[in-house]
Amino acid sequence: MTTRTRVTLGRREDLGADCANCFGLCCVALAFTRSVDFPVDKSAGDPCTNPDGADACTIHPRLRAEGFRGCTVFECSGAGQKVSRHTFAGRSWRDDDATRQAMAATFPVVRRLHELLRYLDEAITITPADTDAERLTRDFERVRAFSDADPDTILGIDVDAEYDAARPLLLEASRNARALVRGGDSRDTRADERRVGRLRVGPGADLVGADLRRADLRGASLRGALLIGADLTGAELRSCECIGADLRDADLSGADLRGAVFLTQMQVNAARGDADTRLDDGFQRPSHWGG
Repeated sequence: MTTRTRVTLGRREDLGADCANCFGLCCVALAFTRSVDFPVDKSAGDPCTNPDGADACTIHPRLRAEGFRGCTVFECSGAGQKVSRHTFAGRSWRDDDATRQAMAATFPVVRRLHELLRYLDEAITITPADTDAERLTRDFERVRAFSDADPDTILGIDVDAEYDAARPLLLEASRNARALVRGGDSRDTRADERRVGRLRVGPGADLVGADLRRADLRGASLRGALLIGADLTGAELRSCECIGADLRDADLSGADLRGAVFLTQMQVNAARGDADTRLDDGFQRPSHWGG
């Protein structure tokens, strides 16, 4: 994990979940709240009752049927194996309470750092070498070094500040990539806004339950948009920006998301889709999708 490699459209060995090399940290570190996503309450740091002694989920094939819908959506971005095998050098949370609490505190921080690494690496991929690629690479290497640090150092990192520092470069990379699709000027931030019928589509838009069937959203910015339960069946979403978009229960059946900028596996997991939903190579088609 010391050499930077290319992200393959949302997943790679060190930035995608490798459960076989993790001690089931997502089942320990995260808090559950009784809701449509979980049938029970669980505090952060307390082990879930479902894993067996080898950290395998005993109800994995039935998670949704048993009410653990949230487990089928979560993606650790590779933080599980990083914390298990690198940060704690193979020590398990089962060893003692102090290790369990330390791993539970470290895991969410590393997950956010890995998520930022994925965004930065994708930005490097879509940014011409003669522009901001060098600065993006420097930022990537700094964040990577943080993620490789010891637990005490990791817990002292201001992750929000790292995201704030990266934000302008990520937005610039997104605009450049989307301008190639929509044929506009990447410097024109007004191009991030568009109308679909009476709906405003753009950064932060409230599109909860919106009817966007077969909408042409190529090169659009859905940054931070609320698309919970939106109907996007057959929509053209090629090269749209998806960073921070809430796609929970959005219907992506037949939609085309090839080249979507900053789309994550967790966003895909949270949505609904079918065999006709088009995704770039490297994304896993969720088992709960139809077709």
